[in-house]
Amino acid sequence: MRFFAQAREAAGCREATLEAATLGELLEAACERFGPGLAAVLEKSAVWVNGEPAESDQPLGERDEVAVLPPVSGG
Repeated sequence: MRFFAQAREAAGCREATLEAATLGELLEAACERFGPGLAAVLEKSAVWVNGEPAESDQPLGERDEVAVLPPVSGG
């Protein structure tokens, strides 16, 4: 699992290895591990698996890469 921008700040790291059968289970495990700060960021973030947008019921394999992409602001 890779964290970017606010997600990295909330998790306190760039990457973490967590085990889960589905994306939803993985996100739940990440919230338990990293706390409510990450949960708040996840509510407004895009989550991709292997470079593609994904839904929470998507199955995950051992080598899948999950990226948490918070919204970007700027001008």
